[in-house]
Amino acid sequence: MERPAWAPQGIDITMPSVSRIYDYYLGGSHNFEVDRDAARRAMEFMPGLPKIMQANRAFMRRAVRFAVDEGITQFLDIGSGIPTFGNVHEIAQQAHPDARVAYVDHDAVAVAHGRAVLEGDEKAVAVAGDLRKPRDILGSSEVNGLLDLDRPVALLLVAVLHFVEDAYDPYTAVAELRDALAPGSVIALTHASYEGMPIPAEQAGQVVGVYKDIRNPLIMRSREEIARFFEGYDMVEPGLVPMPRWRPDTAPEEEDPYTFSGFAGVGRRA
Repeated sequence: MERPAWAPQGIDITMPSVSRIYDYYLGGSHNFEVDRDAARRAMEFMPGLPKIMQANRAFMRRAVRFAVDEGITQFLDIGSGIPTFGNVHEIAQQAHPDARVAYVDHDAVAVAHGRAVLEGDEKAVAVAGDLRKPRDILGSSEVNGLLDLDRPVALLLVAVLHFVEDAYDPYTAVAELRDALAPGSVIALTHASYEGMPIPAEQAGQVVGVYKDIRNPLIMRSREEIARFFEGYDMVEPGLVPMPRWRPDTAPEEEDPYTFSGFAGVGRRA
């Protein structure tokens, strides 16, 4: 397989990546054939996967605008993926020109492309980091050089927690991030779940199998389990709901049935 010119040296282009698969679902071009093959296999069982990813992005944009309306101009986007049109820094800086955004991802392609997109933007950075190691993120000179953690921050965990297995204790990781944030900060997250899917759980389980085969387990959690990530936060109305129902711009009834798969919510740290 020929290595594209934009692909960083040292990455294994024969192994699929969830961030590049996500990029493919969104119609991006920074993915390899192995990523496209895995995505197509998953879509055989759940053809609405691109609609779900679009709903994730739409929620992210609404959550960013909400945070700016609340006076928050600092964003820490962990598991940010490969930048696409309408990403966090664009939405935030449109709403407030001084908004600052730190993107964090463990995928080298996502970080390299992020740095290329952000070149010349002194109010945004792309940093290599892993949600499973929150102290490394919080201790990053790049993150600390851009964000003032003594002031409120919007922590974005969009479509990432369902890739962190219980063995890595994602609840503790999220709690460590929470404890490092100033009062008035918010958390915005989405998470996959069997609840709300317009197909039988057994069929959806085949998608889980595809991600397991590529060594990126997809962990489906219940609404109650997802709600635990908001411990220490006050939930913002309307609470933890399907993505199209969180402060929608258009009538939820007009959304594709697949977009109601999983949950989204925002919490505020007192």
